[in-house]
Amino acid sequence: MSTTSTTTISDVRTIAVPVADHNAAIDFYVGALGFEIRLDAQATPTMRWVEVAAADAGVSLALLAGPGGSEPTDTGIRFAVPDAEREHADLGRKGVIVGDLLVWDGVPPMFTLTFAQPEAG
Repeated sequence: MSTTSTTTISDVRTIAVPVADHNAAIDFYVGALGFEIRLDAQATPTMRWVEVAAADAGVSLALLAGPGGSEPTDTGIRFAVPDAEREHADLGRKGVIVGDLLVWDGVPPMFTLTFAQPEAG
């Protein structure tokens, strides 16, 4: 692997996550997961830019409303926790939809969590 860089990119700042409703997504990420709002601005007359993150995280999630945002999707994002088994149980008790706790030799324990959009009504 070469150590010569052909770019000035030095880090990842924000990862976009599609959502159907900013306020419902904020309730989930802030209320259920304990994230903080880093930025909430009206970027254009039709676009709201919202960033949330864990308190000490260097990378934030940009909650982008738009087409397809209401469909659950695997974003590929994986959060780090000190104790996956405890976090899995705690989030489940809070009503977060969590998948099975997956444990394999040589791989950190992991599980999925789902942001369920509110039912229209």
